[in-house]
Amino acid sequence: MRSDRRDNIDHYRNLTACPTCTLKPQCTPDKHKRVKRWEHEDVLDRMQARLERMPEAMTIRRQTVEHPFGTIKAWMGSPHFLMKTLEKVRTEMSLHVLAYNLKRMINILGVGPLPRALAAAIPYNLEGAFSHGLGQAR
Repeated sequence: MRSDRRDNIDHYRNLTACPTCTLKPQCTPDKHKRVKRWEHEDVLDRMQARLERMPEAMTIRRQTVEHPFGTIKAWMGSPHFLMKTLEKVRTEMSLHVLAYNLKRMINILGVGPLPRALAAAIPYNLEGAFSHGLGQAR
């Protein structure tokens, strides 16, 4: 067995076993089979095994995790991001998630407790900003 690593991919091949293997015609037309495996492939394998043991986990995930993404996608009005480059797309997604979380917080707590909850969660004082009309709709 021989292994080479290029970038984050391990490349495996067995130069002695492949020529004599009875399954070789089903496996590869080449002299020997080359297997490429991502360095973190074991994480994906463990996750797949977990899903096979608990198939209902995907149903629960769809109910709890995928709903916010569907809502955000509907708010965006398009399945695509407006920005280009990974950094800008991350910022755009962060703003969408922030808006989603604020809207949920308003629905749960109401508009009145929002400034106090934000002031408690953020190290600097936002109450002055809200009392001066900076956080209010005009």
